[in-house]
Amino acid sequence: MPIVNITINDKPLQVEAGTTILNAAAAAGFEIPTLCHAPALKPYTSCFICAVKVEPGRGNLVPSCATKVAEGQRITVSGPEVDASRRMCLNLLVSDHCGDCLPPCETACPSSIDIKGFLALVREGRETEAAKLIREKAPFPGTLGRICPRPCEKECRRNRVEGPLAICNMKRYIADTELSLQKKPVLPAPAPPTGKKVAIIGAGPAGMTAAYFLRLEGHAVTVFEKHKSSGGMLRYGIPYYRLPDETLKHEFGAVEDLGVEVKYGVEVGRDIPAKKLEADFDALIVAIGAQGAAPIGIPGEDLPGVWSGIQYLGASGEGKTPKLGGAVYVVGGGNTAMDCARSAVRGASRAVCLYRRGREEMPANDFEIEEAMHEGVSFEYLTAPVKIEKDGDKLRLTLVKMELGEPDASGRRSPRPIAGSEYSVSATAVIGAIGQRVLPGLAGELGLELARGGAIAADPQTFQTKRAGVFACGDCQTGANIAVRAVGNGRKTAAAVSQYLRGERVTGEPVLFNSQMGPLDEVSDELFRDARRRERITMPVIPDGERATSENEVETGFDTDAARKEAERCLECGCEAVKDCRLREYATKYGADRNYFGPPSEADSRRRYQADYSHPKIRMQTHKCINCAACVRACAEVKGLNILGLVNRGFATRMLAPFGESLAGTKCDGCGECAKVCPTAGLILANT
Repeated sequence: MPIVNITINDKPLQVEAGTTILNAAAAAGFEIPTLCHAPALKPYTSCFICAVKVEPGRGNLVPSCATKVAEGQRITVSGPEVDASRRMCLNLLVSDHCGDCLPPCETACPSSIDIKGFLALVREGRETEAAKLIREKAPFPGTLGRICPRPCEKECRRNRVEGPLAICNMKRYIADTELSLQKKPVLPAPAPPTGKKVAIIGAGPAGMTAAYFLRLEGHAVTVFEKHKSSGGMLRYGIPYYRLPDETLKHEFGAVEDLGVEVKYGVEVGRDIPAKKLEADFDALIVAIGAQGAAPIGIPGEDLPGVWSGIQYLGASGEGKTPKLGGAVYVVGGGNTAMDCARSAVRGASRAVCLYRRGREEMPANDFEIEEAMHEGVSFEYLTAPVKIEKDGDKLRLTLVKMELGEPDASGRRSPRPIAGSEYSVSATAVIGAIGQRVLPGLAGELGLELARGGAIAADPQTFQTKRAGVFACGDCQTGANIAVRAVGNGRKTAAAVSQYLRGERVTGEPVLFNSQMGPLDEVSDELFRDARRRERITMPVIPDGERATSENEVETGFDTDAARKEAERCLECGCEAVKDCRLREYATKYGADRNYFGPPSEADSRRRYQADYSHPKIRMQTHKCINCAACVRACAEVKGLNILGLVNRGFATRMLAPFGESLAGTKCDGCGECAKVCPTAGLILANT
């Protein structure tokens, strides 16, 4: 075979005549993406993402899988023009791809926990491995499994059947079972030392999560914490009956056992200058939380007997629970207000929660409100405080009734006072729980910029501030938020810090392309056709009469039988081939946009859910197909059969068995040749 001289991306090569550009490039170490091509099949050129530019000639792009080399060719296999062409091809393919890369529960989780994976491990009785899987993304499963507000459960597709999985409760079960079996959390071993040192200010969920992942990378980590214990607002802002001290000791203590040094009782800015940490360490992470209380904004709130929610819960976290007396009024409608009111009930007080809007507008989680009601907390809606006055050894609280007007910036209807509706009540204590704010002292000392609302300004992907080597994460960067988001952002910060320490470009955790089938209320009814109703397992609780006097958790946890049954309810959403899907890989690499041609609508001809699971060996998921026809050709060219075909024309083309037959009704023997060449899990082997 004669030899021809070519260049690929300016690299001179000698190649046998008759070789395709795709194979010549591969032999020279150049990767050209392709979806429709397989070595055992004839070139088909349907996906066109293997296109390259060849000169001399027309100067247009040609498919490298079907174009052969010729003497003197100058071939460009990557660059702005070629990459733009591939991106456009991928935009078209993913716009007509109906499938979930990840389950909607995982997508909704701010820590990106593999929920489908840990539920599968519970079904198999592998709880210790399930805990290990959770810790790949979040090191505190027992903690989050008790206090997470469960954004994942709102997106659980089981909502379309009878109700969401008890995902949060399952995390707790996994962590508690691991502790029962192993006596302590089982953590991976750190990598060999890198010689790099990182300082972290704050031992809350964000700071200790960052410490955990940085330590696993082999970096030396020192955390500076002003309190005597770790946990941040998890310890000093959440009552013991929801999150016991023992759980925090086990999970946060395990991070220290990895070799993370925590210097307790050291307040940066008072005991040691923040600038010294910046100078003495290779990187600095600020994770101080949002520990300032938002004021109620009325006269008299500085009187004795008036507390902020942070003050009250913080004192309780230190074992110094204040005596509030018999009549406690809590101002606010969030989760902190619920914690304050429920804690006051346990202090033998009558607790009344005041909220200026209605129940429907309350920001607290429904289950938190219901638990408060269940425990005897009273609610006065459309009510706001006007002033607080001293009244002997008590307080006199003046209130006003409210009415709702037009929606404000939050989307909720704006409350306004009703003239002449003021009235007074007698109180022994008032707790203001209307919000938290970031204390600006450290940011000022380090010269960090503040974002709107007073949080520390940092890149939302890398969490790096404008100062090189200084990062910020957790509530001090987002503003007061939920713990599971602080944990997720702590992990992402650690990834960015490691890049910085290695001298790499700081880009943060990779953001992978993610296809989604659609919002919960829009996915096809066909998806749930075979789902058998199985009611959600209810979390056991201690008897009502014990709650107000007991120091035990209200919720007692699932036993093994209950956990197995709950795990079996999982619909196993998400793609089975997500880890090696070439469509996702290339869509990520080239920045494909599934909505480039506009979002799907009922009027267009884009794919909807269409699956055939009738065959015992092959699962056909036509909604994931990209019409590359590799399966059709493999069946015909490799196997010598014609089981599959392309039906219809244009955008309505679908990969199906002939004449609308089910796959089980054909002569398919389940050889799997079609699944081997499918790039998107349109066809997969069953039980893989």
